[in-house]
Amino acid sequence: MDYPIWDLAVGGGVLIGTIAILHVVVSHFAVGGGLVMAWAETSLGRRPDPALRALLKRASLMLILVSTVFGAISGVAIWFTIGLVHPAATSALIHSFVWGWAIEWAFFLLEVVTALAWYATWDRVRPRTHRLLIVLYAFAAYMSLVIIQGILGFMLTPGRWLETRGFWDGFLNPTYLPGIVFRTGVCLLLAGTYLMLAALREKDRAARTRLAGLLGRVMTVGVAVAAAGLFWWKAALPPDVAANFLGDKPLIASLGTGWRHLFIALAASAVLALLAALLPRTVRWPQAVLALVAAFGLLGGYERIREGARKPFIVRGYMFSNGILVSEVAALNREGVLSKARWAAYDAGDDSVSKGRAVFRAECASCHTLDGYLSIRKRTASADADFLTLFLTALRDDGAKWTASPPQKADYPFMPPFVGTEDEIRWLVAYLDSLKSPAAVKTAEATRAQ
Repeated sequence: MDYPIWDLAVGGGVLIGTIAILHVVVSHFAVGGGLVMAWAETSLGRRPDPALRALLKRASLMLILVSTVFGAISGVAIWFTIGLVHPAATSALIHSFVWGWAIEWAFFLLEVVTALAWYATWDRVRPRTHRLLIVLYAFAAYMSLVIIQGILGFMLTPGRWLETRGFWDGFLNPTYLPGIVFRTGVCLLLAGTYLMLAALREKDRAARTRLAGLLGRVMTVGVAVAAAGLFWWKAALPPDVAANFLGDKPLIASLGTGWRHLFIALAASAVLALLAALLPRTVRWPQAVLALVAAFGLLGGYERIREGARKPFIVRGYMFSNGILVSEVAALNREGVLSKARWAAYDAGDDSVSKGRAVFRAECASCHTLDGYLSIRKRTASADADFLTLFLTALRDDGAKWTASPPQKADYPFMPPFVGTEDEIRWLVAYLDSLKSPAAVKTAEATRAQ
């Protein structure tokens, strides 16, 4: 946590989430597009279909733009953003999986090269050579997914890595395979829905109906695989994590709501896919657009749940979301968090409010903004100094529960424990108390008087 701090009014988590969700949707489409197009072009070798070939040729430009342009730009943006917002976590992931990242980047290079070559060689090389290019693209894109899933799953369920620090123990974590299955299904679903939308431009009605039915079957397979992976993933979660996202605590009941929304998106995708597969003549662009939105909702809902279920950790059981290691809790309680977070305190004065602001930047600013996302001013507006002291003391007591072996149930399982000295609690209370506007103080007094 001893890194410079990037203060963002909107919140670092919001910025990362905005970029990440766009990148995740696009990257899954790129993977699914490769798989479906490789399968379709291979089938053309056995059974020529001019309409399907024309569809693949039209869609290949979108695949290029998505995977090699937007995918590359948004991927770099994610690294740039997480490196600035959360350098400690970025460092931990790089040090734990350096060869995994290197191999993933090698596959991404192969993905870009083969995608460009595939797009540029329509009608210019032998069909067999052209098929080989899209098969290589699909292989490289899918291998990128296989590697990234190991690291994403590790952050939520690091498994035996916590004991061994071994690469494979972290990579092949408890949610690795379920995650692969779910993401594979979503990839097929996204590719099928986009291609169905593109197929509606086909002017020949019989060909359009045939393509809609074919892609409806692809979507149906995708939904079925995604559903199997999703329920498998849920079953593989540790009980305390599953309890969190199913709304075990009222303050994080939004995760339970997110699960219901996720299930609605899954059901909507299944219905729309089956309609396209069984009644392809009825498919029109509103249905295709709705199917695309439902697929986005399915993937976005899953990512929201996965990120939320990881609270209060970046890497569960190892590093809290504010960059403090579980192994550091006891020492920082003795020596003070500012003994390590020197960048947070570099411009702090000698008064309590100024020191409290430094403690806030070290422990709270990774999640809470002043007035934006998870505004700390709003959340503490009605709390007086005694209540804040009591709350922070309870959070500090949670530290012993997180570090116990095995960990005990914390009173606030969605928040990192407060780590630091009694003086640092007092300083942070002074800073939070100073944030109250006259209107907030008036409201708080009125609330207490009732």
